[in-house]
Amino acid sequence: MIVNKIYVKGGIGVKYEIKEIKQGIKLHTIKTNKFKTNIVAVFITTPLNRENVTYNAVLSAVLRRGSKTMPTQEEISKELEEMYGASFDCGLDKTGDNQVLKFYLESINDNFLPQNDNNMLKTSIDKLLDIVCNPVTENGAFKEEYVEQEKQNIKQIIEAKKDNKAKYALERCIEEMYKDKPFGLYKFGYIEDLEKIDAKNLYEYYLQLLQNCKIDIFVSGNITEKIDEYVNKNIENLNNREPQYNKVKIEPKEQAKEQTVTESMDVTQGKLILGLNVNIENEDHKYYALVYNAILGGTAASKLFQNVREKASLAYAASSSYLKNKSNIFISCGIEIANYEKTLKIVREQLEDMKSGNFTEEDIENAKKTIISMVKSIDDEQDTEIMYFFGQELTENNIELEKYIEIVQKVKKEDIINIANKININVIYFLKD
Repeated sequence: MIVNKIYVKGGIGVKYEIKEIKQGIKLHTIKTNKFKTNIVAVFITTPLNRENVTYNAVLSAVLRRGSKTMPTQEEISKELEEMYGASFDCGLDKTGDNQVLKFYLESINDNFLPQNDNNMLKTSIDKLLDIVCNPVTENGAFKEEYVEQEKQNIKQIIEAKKDNKAKYALERCIEEMYKDKPFGLYKFGYIEDLEKIDAKNLYEYYLQLLQNCKIDIFVSGNITEKIDEYVNKNIENLNNREPQYNKVKIEPKEQAKEQTVTESMDVTQGKLILGLNVNIENEDHKYYALVYNAILGGTAASKLFQNVREKASLAYAASSSYLKNKSNIFISCGIEIANYEKTLKIVREQLEDMKSGNFTEEDIENAKKTIISMVKSIDDEQDTEIMYFFGQELTENNIELEKYIEIVQKVKKEDIINIANKININVIYFLKD
C-alpha cells in the first residue's frame, strides 16, 4: 500500500491524505473542520476516444438511475431524505485527454446528528459506491428502459448544444484546434454512435471499464474515524489494475499555422473565439501563463476588456481563459457581426503589446491579487477543493496552496514577456449570421 501525505496550510486545520487501497484505486481524505457536511465523491477516469466517448456519456446517466438496493430514482430520493436530506449528483468532464465520470453524495456530518443516529459517513460511502459498483440490471444487462431513456436524453443534449451560442463557438474552436485528436471530441458524444448502444453492450462495456479505469474516491469533512474499511467493503469485487488513463503532462507545442474558420447560423450577435497555443516547457511556465492570461483578459481591468469593450465599444463581452491542462488560451468576444475586422485588429494589438512588455507593474500586481484571491478561496467550498486535489492527482504535481501562492508572487515582468513570445494563434473561429 502506498501512502502519501500532504498538509495544506491554506485552510483551518486541513489535512489531505492519499492511500492506494488497491492498485489503480486511490482513497483521498480531506480532513477539515470548516463545514457541517461531508462529501463523498467517486471519479472514474478513462482515456478519451471516439469509440467510447458516447458510451461514457450514456453510462454516467444510466448509473444514476438506480442500484441493486435502490433500483429507481424514487428509491434513491427516499434514501436521501432518510439521510436528513442528503444530496446526490453526477457529471461528465473532459480533463486533458481523459473523460471523467463523476459521482457525488453530500450529507450532514455526524457531529451534528443525534448521538443514537450517527455513522452517516459510512452510510454515505455505502450508498454512493452501491450506485457506482452495483447498478440495477435485468437478464445480465442494464435495464433496457433506462438505457433507451438516457440515450434519448443524451441525444437531446447533443442536439441542444447550439442553443448556447457562446459555449458552442468555444466547442467548435476546440474541435478545429484538435481535429482528429481526443480533446477535440464532444464530451457527450455523437448522435450516430447512440444507435450502436444497447442495454447488453453498454453493460459489457461498463464491466470492462470498472476493472481497467483509474478510480479516485474522495471523502471530505470533519472525519475522525478510519474510513478505509468502509471503502474496502464496497470494492471487494474490483481488481488491482494498471489504470488506463492519460496522465496530464507538459506537451511542448509546435508553431501552429494560423487558420480561420467561419460558420453561419441564425444569430444576432457574432461570437469570435481565438484559440492560442502556449508553448509550455516546464511547470514554472504554467504560472507565467496564468499571470499573462489575467493581464490579457482574465479580469475587468484586463487589456481585452478595457481596449476592446470599454474604449472601442466593439464587444458586449471580451475576455480570455487559460486551459492549463492543454496549454491553451481562448479569447472570447461577443460582437456586432460588422465589427469582426476591427475587433480582430485590436485583439492582435493586445497580443503584440504583451510580447513587447506594454503593460505595467500595477497590471501585474492586480493580476496576481486576482489569482491569489481565487487560490485562497479553493478551500472555502468542499467540491472546489476536491476538484483542485483531483487535478493535481492527474498531473502528479502535488503542491500546497501556500506554495502555489508563493510561486505566483515570484512571477516577474520578464517571465510574462517570455511566455508571451511563446504564444501563437492556432484557430480564429467566427460564428456569424
